[in-house]
Amino acid sequence: MNTVRHRSVRPFVLAGSVLGLAFLATVGTGAWVIHRMSDPATAFLAGIRVDGSRVSVKMPACRTDEVESVEVHDFDSEALLWRATGPKTPEGRRGLIALWNADGFREATPGTRPGTLPANLDVSVTFAGTGDGTGDVFDVRRARTAHLPDGQYWTRDGARTAAQIDAQFRCHRGG
Repeated sequence: MNTVRHRSVRPFVLAGSVLGLAFLATVGTGAWVIHRMSDPATAFLAGIRVDGSRVSVKMPACRTDEVESVEVHDFDSEALLWRATGPKTPEGRRGLIALWNADGFREATPGTRPGTLPANLDVSVTFAGTGDGTGDVFDVRRARTAHLPDGQYWTRDGARTAAQIDAQFRCHRGG
């Protein structure tokens, strides 16, 4: 007589469960990475000082990084307010930039600092040879009223020195 042998379903259930968990782990990891990359709380802090008519920023940089260009936009209207390339000073190349100071750069768009600064300045830099850069949006009123000691810059997390701003980057040894 022929009898039907039933195969155990346990190996199939186990394999399906493992594959399902692997899929969920992959999707979850991908969502976490995307969230971390776009989360403004994990963005690097840059600093700004507004001293009368002088506006300067400190962008985080490693010792081996060299700023290639800087752009300043009105954050609300997205209008380009100033652009410059090729900082001439070592400080400028390391991310300490006096905005609207055309003499500090090889090339700069014509124009002077607006008489009334926009409420929010969007400042970004690109680093030479990398295509990478960094930037931040600054609340001008808060920066102007921060009453910072010399050598400090206003960030959205409070006052920071240039060294503290640079320390955010995990630089290579010597960098």
